[in-house]
Amino acid sequence: MKEDNCLHAALICLGMLCYSHAITTEKLNHTRPSLHGHHEKGKEGQVLHRSKRGWVWNQFFVIEEYTGPDPVLVGRLHSDIDSGDGNIKYILSGEGAGIIFVIDDKSGNIHATKTLDREERAQYTLTAQAVDRNTNRPLEPPSEFIVKVQDINDNPPEFLHENYHANVPERSNVGTSVIQVTASDADDPTYGNSAKLVYSILEGQPYFSVEAQTGIIRTALPNMDREAKEEYHVVIQAKDMGGHMGGLSGTTKVTITLTDVNDNPPKFPQSVYQMSVSEAAVPGEEVGRVKAKDPDIGENGLVAYSILDGDGMDMFEITTDYETQEGVVKLKKLLDFETKKSYSLKVEAANVHIDPKFISNGPFKDTVTVKISVEDADEPPVFLKPSYIFEVQENAASGTVVGKVHAKDPDAANSAIRYSIDRHTDLERYFIINAEDGNIKTIKALDREEIAWHNISVFAVEVHKQHQEAKVPVAIKVVDVNDNAPKFAAAYEAFVCENARSNQQFITISADDKDDSANGPRFIFSLPPEIIHNPNFTLRDNRDNTASVLVRREGFSRQKQDLYLLPIVISDGGLPPMSSTNTLTIRVCGCDSNGSLLSCNAEAYILNAGLSTGALIAILACIVILLVIVVLFVTLKRQKKEPLIIFEEEDVRENIITYDDEGGGEEDTEAFDIATLQNPDGINGFIPRKDIKPEYQYMPRPGLRPAPNSVDVDDFINTRIQEADNDPTAPPYDSIQIYGYEGRGSVAGSLSSLESATTDSDLDYDYLQNWGPRFKKLADLYGSKDTFDDDS
Repeated sequence: MKEDNCLHAALICLGMLCYSHAITTEKLNHTRPSLHGHHEKGKEGQVLHRSKRGWVWNQFFVIEEYTGPDPVLVGRLHSDIDSGDGNIKYILSGEGAGIIFVIDDKSGNIHATKTLDREERAQYTLTAQAVDRNTNRPLEPPSEFIVKVQDINDNPPEFLHENYHANVPERSNVGTSVIQVTASDADDPTYGNSAKLVYSILEGQPYFSVEAQTGIIRTALPNMDREAKEEYHVVIQAKDMGGHMGGLSGTTKVTITLTDVNDNPPKFPQSVYQMSVSEAAVPGEEVGRVKAKDPDIGENGLVAYSILDGDGMDMFEITTDYETQEGVVKLKKLLDFETKKSYSLKVEAANVHIDPKFISNGPFKDTVTVKISVEDADEPPVFLKPSYIFEVQENAASGTVVGKVHAKDPDAANSAIRYSIDRHTDLERYFIINAEDGNIKTIKALDREEIAWHNISVFAVEVHKQHQEAKVPVAIKVVDVNDNAPKFAAAYEAFVCENARSNQQFITISADDKDDSANGPRFIFSLPPEIIHNPNFTLRDNRDNTASVLVRREGFSRQKQDLYLLPIVISDGGLPPMSSTNTLTIRVCGCDSNGSLLSCNAEAYILNAGLSTGALIAILACIVILLVIVVLFVTLKRQKKEPLIIFEEEDVRENIITYDDEGGGEEDTEAFDIATLQNPDGINGFIPRKDIKPEYQYMPRPGLRPAPNSVDVDDFINTRIQEADNDPTAPPYDSIQIYGYEGRGSVAGSLSSLESATTDSDLDYDYLQNWGPRFKKLADLYGSKDTFDDDS
C-alpha cells in the first residue's frame, strides 16, 4: 500500500509539471477578426484577412482518482485582451460544468471539485467564453475544449472465469496445448503499461506451463500417467504493468484431468486358477470365474476371454461378463468322474480396443492356466441304450419273452439294479419284467388289430439307494399273424334291371382285411363250388383286389322273384391263407330303356302303368287333407256346449218361456215346469247333471216306492220333495225365471224401484241434476216434484 501511494503522488506531480509546461509553450491559434492583420492573396487576386486569436489555449488533463484536500487545478483560460482590470468575465459551460468543473470568472482558473474515474468516463467536452463583466457582451466567440481524465493503474486484471476445467490425454508430448485462459484490465491500454498483462503459473509446476503473453497452458512433463495421478489443480496469475513491480494482478484456478488411453495391457493377478465341478452338473452351468486386471477405463479397459489350449477345450467354454470384466467358465458337455477326473485350460485375456501409438508397450493380452477337477456324484443307473425296440407275434402264449433291458450303476460302488415297469404306461398289464435280469415277458395274448405298438417305460433303481432311478422307453411291436379273413369293404346291395342283358356287369366289389398288408392283399374272389354254375349270375376276378358281378342270362321278373342272395368267397394272400363267404344282396328293379332305375317294389305292377310318381304323390296328399278336415270337423262338433241336464227328448215349447209381465208371486202357477212330471226318468230315478259329479251314488230308501204315472200330482210332488231332502247329492233343479213385475199377492211387499217415483219418499235426489247428461234420466226419475213437472 505504501508503494501504491508513493506511485500516485509521483504521477500527480508529473501531471502538474506537464500542465505548466503546456501553458508556457503551447498556444492554440484560432482566426478571428483583428485590426492588426496580415494580408494574403487568395485565388483570383482575392485578399484574405487572417485575424489573430486572443485566447491563451491549452489541452487540459486531470489525473483520475485524485484524493487531495483541495480541488485539482485543471487549467487556466486567458484572453489577450484581458488587461487584468477585472472587466472580463470568464464563463464555463458543457459537460460537468458547475458540478465537476468550476471556473474563477476573474482569473479563468478551472478546478475539478470531484474525484474522477477514467473507467467511468475518459473525457469531458466543455465550452469557454469571455464576456464583458458589465454588459455581458461577448468579447471572444465561444470555443470548445476537452478535459481528458488521465489514467492511473487502479484496476487489477480479471479473468473471464473464476474456474476453468480442461482435459488432456495422458502420456501427451511436452508442449501439448491444454487450454487458454484470458484476463482483461479496465485501465487504459493506450496510456502507459497499466493494461499490459503478463501470465505466469503459481501452482502446477513442473507438470504444466503457461505462455506469458497468450495465457495458453501446455504440458511440461512427458509421459504423465493417469493411473498414477488423474487430476491436477493449476493456479494462473495475470499481472499488469508488463509484470513489473508495482503492477496489479489477478488469479484463476484451472482443473486439468488426464484422459485415459490404452497404455496398459490386462494382467492376471495369479498364474493358476483352481476350480471344481460335480459330474452331475448340466451343460451351461457355471464352473468358475477368472479376471484380468486392466487399470485403463472405458473401452480401453475392455477385456475379452478365450480358451487357447488344454484337454478341456471340448468340455468347457468361456464367455465374457462385460459388466464385471470377468471370464465365466461354463460346462459344455456332461462329465463323467469315472472316465476323467480333471481337466486343464489355457485362458487368454486380451484388450478389445488397442491404440496403435502404444503398441510398442508390449502385447495387450495375458494368459493363465485354469485347472478343473471333477467331483464324484451319486449318479442314477444308466441304461446301455437310450431306448429299446422289441417285436413279439400276436396271439403269442402268455409268458413269451419279448426282450431284455440292461442298466448299470456308473458309480465306483457298482450297486445292484432292480427293474420295474411303469404301470401308467401299461394299464392293461400286457407285460411283466424280471426285477433281477430285466427280461420282459407277455402276460396275456396280444392282438395286432387292436394295438399294433405298445410303448412302455422301464425303471431301473439301485438296490441300496431307492432314490437313484433311471427310466428308459421301450417300444414293442406286435408282429402280424394271418388271423383275420377278408370281408366286403362295404355293405354292398346291388340291383339288376328286369331287362338286363347277358354278361352285363352291374356291380364291382372290393374287400378289406384287418391283417397287415403281408397277410392281406392280394384278394381272390370266387363263387362257392356248389353254385359255381349259377344260372343267374357269374363272378369275374379283376386281379386288382376287386371283382365284378355279371348277369348270366337275360330277363328277370319281379313278379316271380324280386330278391337274390349271391354268396361270394374271398381269400387273402397270407400264409396260410384265410377266406370268408360274404353274401351279396341283389334286387330286381324296373328300369327304363337307358338302364336308369325306376322302381324296385313288386307292388308297383298293380298300379296303372301310365300313373307317374308325381300323380301318386298328389293322390296321397289329397287323402291326407281330407282326413285332416274330417278330424277338425269332429273336434269342433265335440266342443259345442251341451246342456247341464241331459234329456232324451227335449220339449222346446215347455223349456223356453217368455214373460211379458212380472210374475204373479206365490199365486202365479203358470210358469211351473211340468216337464218334470212328464219325464219318465224322473219317476224311476234322479236326473243326471254334467256340471257336478256326485261323490257317491244315492240309493233310494226301500220304503219309498216310485208312484206310477197315474197317481195324484200332490202325492207325486211330496214324494219327490222327500227324496230330495234325503239325497245329499241331489243338485237344485230350480229353473231361472225372469219377471217383468212383482206379484201383487206377495205378503212381503214390493222390493222393486220401478214404482218408486209414485210413492212418497223422504230422500232428496236433486244432486243428480249436477252429475251431467249421463245421469239426466235418473235425475228426471228421482228428482224433485217441481223438476219432474217441468220436464214433463
